[in-house]
Amino acid sequence: MRKTTGLRAIAGLAVLATVASCGTAFFGRTPEERRARAVEQVNPATIARDARANSNTSSFFDLFENRDDPNTTLEVNKYLWNASLDVLSFMPVQNADPFSGVIQFGYGVPPGGGRAYQATVLIQDPALDARSLNVALRTRGGTASRETQRAIEDAILTRARQLRIADSRL
Repeated sequence: MRKTTGLRAIAGLAVLATVASCGTAFFGRTPEERRARAVEQVNPATIARDARANSNTSSFFDLFENRDDPNTTLEVNKYLWNASLDVLSFMPVQNADPFSGVIQFGYGVPPGGGRAYQATVLIQDPALDARSLNVALRTRGGTASRETQRAIEDAILTRARQLRIADSRL
C-alpha cells in the first residue's frame, strides 16, 4: 500500500514539475511581448510562395504547377455532362449549373422499373475519367444501394466514351 502511494506522489511531482517548467515560456510574458513574438515568427510556406512570386525566372516544372484561382476556373467535361443527361433522361431536370458541374434531377421511374429515384450528379474535372464523376442516388425510402449507384455511374461513363468516339469521327 505504501509503495503505491509513494509511486503516485513521485509521478504527481514529476507531472507538476513538467507543467510548471513549460508554463513560464508563454505565461511569463506580457501580452505585448507575446504579440511581438508571434509577428516575428516566420512561416516557411509563405517565404517560398513570396520567393516564387518575386522571381522572374521560369522552368520546365512550372508547366505542372496549378496557379489558377479555383474561384474563377471551373471546367466541366462536356461528354460526361451530355451522357448524364442522356442516361438519366427518365428523370426531370430540376437544376443544372454547367459552371459548377452540378445537375439535380427530380424523382423519376426508370423504364421497366417500379421504384422512383432522384439523383444529383457532380462533374468536377474536365477529364473523361471515373474520378471526375460523382452520382448521389436516392429513393423515397432513403439512399439507393451502392450497386445501383455504381451501375448508373458505369452507364454514364460508357455513354460519355461513346459520345467522344462519335465526336472524333467528324
